Amino acid sequence: MDIVEDSKKQDKTKKKKFKKQNKMISIPQANDDNTGVAKTEAENCNTPQEPYFPPTFSVSEIKNKQRRHLMFMKLKQEKRKQKMVLKKKKKKERDALGDKAPPKEVPKTIENQRVYDETTVDPEDEEVAFDEGTDEFSAYFNRLTNPKVLITTSDRPRGRTVRFCGQLATVIPDAHVYYRRGLALKKVIPQCIARGFTYLMVINEDRKVPNGMVLCHLPDGPTAHFKVSSVRLRKEMKRRGKDPTEHTPEVILNNFTTRLGHSIGRLFAALFPHDPQFVGRQVATFHNQRDFIFFRFHRYIFKNEKRVGIQELGPRFTLKLRSLQKGTFDSKFGEYEWVLKRHEMDACRRRFNL
Repeated sequence: MDIVEDSKKQDKTKKKKFKKQNKMISIPQANDDNTGVAKTEAENCNTPQEPYFPPTFSVSEIKNKQRRHLMFMKLKQEKRKQKMVLKKKKKKERDALGDKAPPKEVPKTIENQRVYDETTVDPEDEEVAFDEGTDEFSAYFNRLTNPKVLITTSDRPRGRTVRFCGQLATVIPDAHVYYRRGLALKKVIPQCIARGFTYLMVINEDRKVPNGMVLCHLPDGPTAHFKVSSVRLRKEMKRRGKDPTEHTPEVILNNFTTRLGHSIGRLFAALFPHDPQFVGRQVATFHNQRDFIFFRFHRYIFKNEKRVGIQELGPRFTLKLRSLQKGTFDSKFGEYEWVLKRHEMDACRRRFNL
């Protein structure tokens, strides 16, 4: 009985294999009318179909990281294609209308959507002019004093910080670099005043990298504390020009519009002498954008009567104001005019302080 059952099972398996082989070999012959339909079905099977998503679908719902990234890239490509199609369509319409075309739309940015600040400075305001004539920088702007800057560091500076201070001394005229030697700033400030310095600049570091700057105007203040980031020295810059000369550079201050920004701009302006030497063709730029102050040092080159090129000399760095203190540096009893409260002030991305 067992032998008979085994033989029956073997026959069944052979028949199943034979049927499968016939299915794979046999190709259904389609009529002439159905050939087009078969071809279209085959083409639809071969072409990759675009993923269909429900209206409430979110890519973040996909738990697999690789699939989520792929789906995100696909959606991004689709949006880009749609944007390009609309752009070409609008361009054709504008070319067809010619002079009758409507004006171009201004793109929305954080800068032009900025929340209005009540402290924005009007250059023709009499109150602002009176404050500028009686503030701590009035002696400099009335040409009664010439700037003289002392640059020092935190205790035991590393090589990168020392090189950064040396390059700052080549940018700022009449700047002198001295080592700290463990002295407190309260002892350094009276010595600076006695020797006729008008500024004390302290470069702090963390993990061998410059990360802070204290800028104190002497003898009456104010004192500003900045966070320093994105420091690039001259050797780290590509296509830089030759080392700067000893000519006094021009100073450009961009986008310091509020009362606080105006005082910070005057603080930077008083670092440099009044009369720039245009023969040197050197420009120091402090550009404020979204409360970040970008410093660049360029030399402009006259290519012909109409064209002018610029060549970056370095160093470059970015400043972020942390506090502004009245008077000279006093971390314990000093009166602060403005302090950055990050969680309160940075809640709105369209509100700027400078």
